[in-house]
Amino acid sequence: MDGTRLAGAATVGTATYQPRAAEGTVLHRVVRDHLETFLREVADRTDGGGLPRFVEREFRQFLTCGALGRGFARVRCDDCAYERLVPFSCKRRGFCPSCGGRRMAEQAAHLVDHVLPHVPVRQWVLSLPHRVRYLLAWNHKLCRAVLGVAVRAVLGFYRHRARRAGVRGGRSGAVTVIQRFGGGLQLNVHFHTLLLDGVFAEGADGALQFHAAEPPSDEEVARLLATIYRRVRRLLARRGLEMDDAPDVDPLAEESPALAGISSASVQGRIALGPRAGARVFRLGRETDAPWVTSRAPCQAYLKGFDLHANITVAADDRAGVERLCRYVLRPPVAQERLAPTPDGLVLVTLKAEWNDGTTHLLFTPVELLEKLTALTPRPRINLILYHGILAPRAQARARAVAHGAPGPPPGEPPAPATERAGAEPSPPTVDVSATAPPKDTRDAKQPNSPEKPRDWRWADLMRRVFALDVLACPRCGGRMSVIATIEAADVLRQILGHLGLPTDP
Repeated sequence: MDGTRLAGAATVGTATYQPRAAEGTVLHRVVRDHLETFLREVADRTDGGGLPRFVEREFRQFLTCGALGRGFARVRCDDCAYERLVPFSCKRRGFCPSCGGRRMAEQAAHLVDHVLPHVPVRQWVLSLPHRVRYLLAWNHKLCRAVLGVAVRAVLGFYRHRARRAGVRGGRSGAVTVIQRFGGGLQLNVHFHTLLLDGVFAEGADGALQFHAAEPPSDEEVARLLATIYRRVRRLLARRGLEMDDAPDVDPLAEESPALAGISSASVQGRIALGPRAGARVFRLGRETDAPWVTSRAPCQAYLKGFDLHANITVAADDRAGVERLCRYVLRPPVAQERLAPTPDGLVLVTLKAEWNDGTTHLLFTPVELLEKLTALTPRPRINLILYHGILAPRAQARARAVAHGAPGPPPGEPPAPATERAGAEPSPPTVDVSATAPPKDTRDAKQPNSPEKPRDWRWADLMRRVFALDVLACPRCGGRMSVIATIEAADVLRQILGHLGLPTDP
């Protein structure tokens, strides 16, 4: 919808910003038309057990995202009375591309402005064997423990290197995003760690100084991966778990046999339900049966299913680059533009990059696609962004480290954000009724010591920052638009939407 005018307004011109039409997307149609079939099939396969309630709630709330019948904000131009209806979002964390895009942009802005200091940043990516992915997917306590083992090993590596260079008491810091998905929508728990590429240490005058590190050699990355491998094996053994063999008792299978079966199949790139149960996901491309080729990239090591990669860095003065990297690791699992229907009712998923075996596309039935999305939905109330080292919430020197190298704003002006646009892959942020709330003056606000809770960004500010788009500019006269009301009452919703000839169903 390019802007809906209420009674009394003139014909609307072409708008530079067009609110999304969620109901017309491929993903929305698949969920809307096939959710009940999927839930029935799951129930039939598990003698009525079904899926956990949080998974079903994720799907049903997704169907309300961007639906005008569920409520909206009325946004009006102060000069010419042009109006637009802006629907509410679902704010779910599983697979909604729009809400995931909003969260991606908001959290990336928070990390760049309030967490990551002006020092070089290196990305360390740790991938895990299939068995370990399954163990961590629904056991967040174990997932955090494995991540802690890996991050402490990398932080120790930096600390020991600094000590050999004559820097005593050096400490680095890290922000890790736990990603649950792979490029083919498979369940793939792995860790993207943005690590300060060096250490902080106090100088003779007590001031905190940053000592940049040399790039790690391939041999150092290999030795570090071997250390992580040994420590993770010991951690799992202490908890009665093995990386190679399935345990006698599977807590997830006891909680939800359906979710356990779907997750296990997703980790292996297979189908759990329907006539193709146990078969591999359909792949399209060249030589799709070719054997897997291990990557030979620099700063990368592979050991028995563990893969450690550390070849991506961003310079200290490239804040726009840091923000792009943050958005990359925070991106949602599904991008609308990569989904397309086929004439025979299947869903074609375009891979972002060709796989080593030549695969370029994946093909799913609608029920198979819902099965994959089920495995990607995290449990509620778990934190997927974790902080370690000098960036940990209660680290003694955290405030000084975060402020290191930050240029001060001119008198009376807030800090200028990095505004360079990211690539086209992430979905745009969702519309939120906070979009046009009065701007908050944060010039005199004290910076919190904890990085856990980003400030609430106005939707319009996020769109301007990420996409260089002024969504509050009137498309007809160029004036400023603002929220005049938020509508949630069912009778008022029906009256307004009916008057405009729009669907009134919630």
